[in-house]
Amino acid sequence: MGSEHVGRGGSIMKANGGKATILALGKAFPHQLVMQDFLVDGYFRDTNCDDPELKQKLARLCKTTTVKTRYVVMSDEILEKYPELTTEGTPTIKQRLHICNEAVTQMAIEASRACIKNWGRPTSDITHLVYVSSSEARLPGGDVYLAKGLGLRPETQRVLLYFSGCSGGVAGLRVAKDIAENNPGSRVLLATSETTIIGYKPPSANRPYDLVGVALFGDGAGAMLIGSDPDLISEKPLFELHTAIQEFLPDTEKTIDGRVTEEGISFKLARELPQIIEDHIEGFCGRLMGVLGYDNKEYNKMFWAVHPGGPAILNRLEKRLDLFPEKLNASRRALTDYGNASSNTIVYVLEYMIEESKKIKKEQQGDGEWGLILAFGPGITFEGILARNLAV
Repeated sequence: MGSEHVGRGGSIMKANGGKATILALGKAFPHQLVMQDFLVDGYFRDTNCDDPELKQKLARLCKTTTVKTRYVVMSDEILEKYPELTTEGTPTIKQRLHICNEAVTQMAIEASRACIKNWGRPTSDITHLVYVSSSEARLPGGDVYLAKGLGLRPETQRVLLYFSGCSGGVAGLRVAKDIAENNPGSRVLLATSETTIIGYKPPSANRPYDLVGVALFGDGAGAMLIGSDPDLISEKPLFELHTAIQEFLPDTEKTIDGRVTEEGISFKLARELPQIIEDHIEGFCGRLMGVLGYDNKEYNKMFWAVHPGGPAILNRLEKRLDLFPEKLNASRRALTDYGNASSNTIVYVLEYMIEESKKIKKEQQGDGEWGLILAFGPGITFEGILARNLAV
């Protein structure tokens, strides 16, 4: 038995009974929009740095990231209030957490409200909350402040996922899927929220890898509503979440390395990260595609909603799997418009994926019904979900 969904052109898509579905998406951003073309001058001005070599390096990185616009919490007002954020070696973790805790909560509330509005049912129908962030640290956690800000019922059951990095959005989706499928009638709100202020630092020749983050990462929040057996009178399922898996690669813990220090969080991304992902992507995807009986020659039959960790990762994945260029359009569009917004980015990718899959189906380039939702994070951890697009 399944819940029927009538798509465009009168075609009927069935969400398998008991399988979790994404019922709505939502997003939110801080007010500061950064144009990539102006980032270099602004960053070096704000940090009072005049190192021409570092400035040239950042300019080169900004061109290679393919990012054009991003949203950030950092503002002139924050720098005026906390000038110590731009001073090398100054203990600022207290100030950073004060800014971040408030900012991520507000963005998560706004993204969740947008998602609930798109869902179309009352907030009181939410039974569970999964909250994901790598940008805050406090007790109680951000899940409590989000629940309070949304007016969720006190008996709403909460799960908190901290410091999962770029794979956090898909990890949260996996957890939400398990909750929805094991609690009939439940409706799970998944919210993610991130800001780069937690790791904002002035440029330094001793930390050249920091410039990659400056050129690539953005801020924002995302939200999804997940539930099984959707009520088609009041709900419109977007994706069925069929099978979810997770895998970490032994002895790669230092490849994505983040440490909490007195100056905030310090991140290091090893150069070999794209190569490691490329070397293991076929085996990982094969485990999910095998559920359908697909082999490794049928990658282009599927849609690909991939967290855009950076252009190098997308390029290597495309080349290794011999994907049609348009298969990663949704990921590339999200990277261009929002940068790598860590756990949030998969929400933006899925929004674009709905648009892209309609285009692909219209042009008859594969059926586009089944696909993979993928992300890669610290560990190195691979997160993957075999999904069906019910929106086309």
